[in-house]
Amino acid sequence: MAFSTQQVSSFFKLLIQAFTGEIKDFTSGSINRAIFLLAIPMIFEMVMESLFAIVDIYFVNKVGIEASSTVVLTEASLTILYSVAWGLSIGVTALVARRAGEKNFKSASDIAAQAIVVGLLLSIIVSIIGFFFPREILLLMGASAKVAEENYLFTQIMLTGNIVIMLLFINNAIFRGAGNASIAMWVLILANAINMILDPLLILGIGPFPKLGVVGAAVATTTGRTVAVLLQFYFLFNGKSLIKLAVKQFAIKKELVRNILSTSAGGMFQFIIGSCSWIFLAMIIAESGTAAVSGYGTAIRICIFTILPAWGLANAAATLVGQNLGANQPDRAEKSVWRTAFITFCFFAIVAVVFFLFGEALMRFFTQDEAAVAAGTECLHILAVGYVFFAYGMIISQAFNGAGDTRTPTYINLFVFWVLQIPLAWLLAKFLKMGPTGVYVAIGVSETVLAIVSIIIFKKGKWKLVKV
Repeated sequence: MAFSTQQVSSFFKLLIQAFTGEIKDFTSGSINRAIFLLAIPMIFEMVMESLFAIVDIYFVNKVGIEASSTVVLTEASLTILYSVAWGLSIGVTALVARRAGEKNFKSASDIAAQAIVVGLLLSIIVSIIGFFFPREILLLMGASAKVAEENYLFTQIMLTGNIVIMLLFINNAIFRGAGNASIAMWVLILANAINMILDPLLILGIGPFPKLGVVGAAVATTTGRTVAVLLQFYFLFNGKSLIKLAVKQFAIKKELVRNILSTSAGGMFQFIIGSCSWIFLAMIIAESGTAAVSGYGTAIRICIFTILPAWGLANAAATLVGQNLGANQPDRAEKSVWRTAFITFCFFAIVAVVFFLFGEALMRFFTQDEAAVAAGTECLHILAVGYVFFAYGMIISQAFNGAGDTRTPTYINLFVFWVLQIPLAWLLAKFLKMGPTGVYVAIGVSETVLAIVSIIIFKKGKWKLVKV
């Protein structure tokens, strides 16, 4: 099929608009165009977020499977923090998007400032725990005494410096809700550029840099994220975005904080439920040995590299739902969700084929340990079966969140992950002696059920009536 010069020119013009963030109002015009303008920078944002894990595990695997096992188990413990950060970002995006749809940017800015205050207070708690108990956390997660003693500094740095993770999530949620998705993308591009440069220098000790091993990954990642957060605040305070912050807005306003926590609570519990499930799964797999943990962790990072871009589409759907409900256009909001879900479905179908055909090659790119390669390849093959279902579950869950209905996906997650996934994984892995294979099967089954249940509830339309 040939494209005319005018069509090609229009496409590149639209692409430039997506990257520059020139258009921020998505309550009118073509839905496909709105999805494209929002999704492109959000997809790149999520790709950048996933690159942190991919780049880290690539260089850490060169140190050894004990080092990569430390990264896997530390990030499993960090999932609670990620859950809180994601939950807050869900609530912030929903509230800011609704106010943006109403064209009330002063109120949106007040919400942004109070969300940052809440995030800072929560991150202090994690920092204290991470600073004093890094060894204990690794041992609790199933690490051997040798791994915990030799590599605890990685865990200590990552947990103590969690404040930059929290702020990165919250600030980018503010930009997304306001339609400034391109800013969220560019700050993560900068963060990843710094991480990619520092990782090999600090992990492997290239040139004048000290050889820090796995600790170098923590220093590189935290440094990149810190610079990104500073850039975010530059945009928020100097009037370069629709949300404009001032120091006086950071005085605690109880009503706003209560509204933010109320809207975000469901989002937090959604991810806490899912994250606790992943922690239990990691602990079950840890019983099969370090190689199994390393293979599983590497495979999951490969999955994350494909899932996070789809999260970009899901975040686009959430913003479209929030802004269009704010503009009293619920039908347009619903159409946006179905269109986005279908696009994501097509993307995941392609990814599933790639996993089936090139799963082993992908694993060997990251590690040469045969046991880890075998475990990770099996994980990719099994998860590929349920990949096409992930699309609808992911997009529709975020659509609920974008509407401010964070309770519905929370209840769905509670049923799917705790009532179904964890017992099924234990039954298959331990009772039926399937080991890690049983865990992989349980993941695929539960994600398929999540998609089916989400579609049924979404079609009832109660999410259109939520007030935030």
